[in-house]
Amino acid sequence: MTATTDGSTGALPPRAPSASDATAETTEHLTDAADAAEATKTVTAADAAQADKSEKPKKPEKAEESQKPAKDGNAASAEDTATTGPQDTMAAARHATARATDFLLSIQDTAGWWKGDLETNVTMDAEDLMLRQFLGIQDARTTEAAARYIRGQQGTDGTWATFYGGPGELSTTIEAYVALRLAGDRPEDPHMARASAWIREQGGIAASRVFTRIWLALFGWWKWEHLPELPPELIYFPKWFPLNIYDFGCWARQTIVPLTIVSAKRPVRPAPFALEELHTDPRHPNPSRPLAPATTWDGVFQRLDKALHLYHKVALRRPRRAAMRAAARWIIERQENDGCWGGIQPPAVYSVIALHLLGYDLDHPVLRAGLESLDRFAVWRKDGPDGAPVRMIEACQSPVWDTCLATIALADAGLPADHPQLVKAADWMLAEEIARPGDWAVRRPQLAAGGWAFEFENDNYPDIDDTAEVILALRRVKHPDPRRMEDAVRRAARWSVGMQSKNGAWAAFDADNTSPFPNRLPFCDFGEVIDPPSADVTAHMVEMLADLGRAHDPVTRRGIRWLLAEQEPDGSWFGRWGTNYLYGTGSVLPALAAAGIPASHPAVRRAVDWLKKVQNQDGGWGEDQRSYKDRAWAGRGASTASQTAWALMALLAAGERDSEAVRRGVRWLATTQRADGSWDEPYFTGTGFPWDFSINYHLYRQVFPLTALGRYVNGGPAAAPVGA
Repeated sequence: MTATTDGSTGALPPRAPSASDATAETTEHLTDAADAAEATKTVTAADAAQADKSEKPKKPEKAEESQKPAKDGNAASAEDTATTGPQDTMAAARHATARATDFLLSIQDTAGWWKGDLETNVTMDAEDLMLRQFLGIQDARTTEAAARYIRGQQGTDGTWATFYGGPGELSTTIEAYVALRLAGDRPEDPHMARASAWIREQGGIAASRVFTRIWLALFGWWKWEHLPELPPELIYFPKWFPLNIYDFGCWARQTIVPLTIVSAKRPVRPAPFALEELHTDPRHPNPSRPLAPATTWDGVFQRLDKALHLYHKVALRRPRRAAMRAAARWIIERQENDGCWGGIQPPAVYSVIALHLLGYDLDHPVLRAGLESLDRFAVWRKDGPDGAPVRMIEACQSPVWDTCLATIALADAGLPADHPQLVKAADWMLAEEIARPGDWAVRRPQLAAGGWAFEFENDNYPDIDDTAEVILALRRVKHPDPRRMEDAVRRAARWSVGMQSKNGAWAAFDADNTSPFPNRLPFCDFGEVIDPPSADVTAHMVEMLADLGRAHDPVTRRGIRWLLAEQEPDGSWFGRWGTNYLYGTGSVLPALAAAGIPASHPAVRRAVDWLKKVQNQDGGWGEDQRSYKDRAWAGRGASTASQTAWALMALLAAGERDSEAVRRGVRWLATTQRADGSWDEPYFTGTGFPWDFSINYHLYRQVFPLTALGRYVNGGPAAAPVGA
């Protein structure tokens, strides 16, 4: 069972009913003429674009009404306090801050870390059951608990969504359906019949994503020859060659390498049942589709895939076996000390399958450790009918991220910098520093190691975002060994600065991981497969460098120029790793303020105007995952604690502390807080892949509201303590 510190009482969040139950002002800070010219161009372009869009995108009909969260019985209505004055707002904020501080302190692990559950969608659970079926290691207790969880996530229309309140998604629904069939649910059961009917209406298995059809091919429910080819010889491509494995983002790279082995082996296990009910026409399950024109990129890659299928038939055995062995070595070299790969579930699953196909038995130390690591992704709760256990699989675990954010929140809330629990958190983070090179060194071979990863164990893939936030957290703590902390911060800052991309911005894991080709492969239809720079990560880097006194460093100025150039015409910023424009804007404005960009800067004023325009009537802010597909949803959705906090952090950084918008947002947080000092948030406000993979970080609802309230009460972020 996975430990958690998110303060849950054992129940999952409430669910839908269960079916089974830049301008001239920039030149003050960008001192040379080239900087000034570039900033001016940026602002001019943005102004022109804004002029072209004289109308604000229409608000989706009844967005708030259709997604209104359940009201906490212990909380007053935000509307009831609409006339509350500034003094009353401050008093409520202080009270809420104190309660939230006590709650967050109460859920810290004795080792010093925090970790909330990381909720995604039921494909994690379905694929776990299919893996156990494939390996022959299923057991009744696990199967029944997983099935209860999957059934509990089904919508009344028979579908499964990828985020709370979202529309049904075909591949997710197919995988959930198959998992329940494996658990013994019958096709004629009402909840199953509704699911299969909807699947057929959407085009059946043939219309699902490649990964879903790979899982089905493992049992003969789909033909391997009808899947895109992925040859293991890919492992030999030199680092300068298009489509070499380092052209892919680290999460995709770790998944694709083992899948090249699976694709070459094309295994088929006996299917325990047929799936004819999931085809539009069982006699022709894979209707032919015309190729795109050869003059298009899609057409080029479709024809390349056909050539690779021909190569599969004629590939020489000895070179192919050598390629698979090379891929296996690559996989094993990247297994973490806890047995996992990259600290995330999908690469671990496919690595286990690939190595097993190459003859590694389940008792081999590599596979035994891998399977044990997968069990640690399981969260068990007694949330089924009559208190029966349910089992939810986390795609990943976020202790480093959660711990640095919790530390920042508590410090900004006014907790003394030498508080024992902050010191303990700092000790834990310092022990998690990564001191050896990983895959990032392929592009930066001369760069010394440093920094932090997201997970408990992931030394191969530290990330810039965690590293920036950990530095900000550590600098808020008065540690008894300041030299130790200063050395770690220095190493990490050097590493993260060295990971700056050519355009002046930062991505999450790699530098200049921007090849246009991986996303065009027919195989890569499962979400983002490259790691380009993003506004949110770049903003966190700028904020961190400013905190280190490097606001005028050329490295930082390049990041600022990039951020100003990336502002959307409406004044917001796109959020890559959080949902969405609220997260991007909530990251950028505090960074610009920390770097000395004045609140009067036109880019800041546009952002403030946008935030005020999208504030909900209840005083909060919210944004639905659909904003990644439909711009009309930008800044629109039911109010959530985390997204309200992001908007408040942005407005406070922009000098809006005394504005009515801020007071209303603060009141919303105060009145929706639970009696124990926590907040509820069933909505998904985190992002893995925009639109394709959404995340509900269960600790976001605690750490970000406390950060925003603390900054409101105390007048801004906590400063680094004297002597720290």
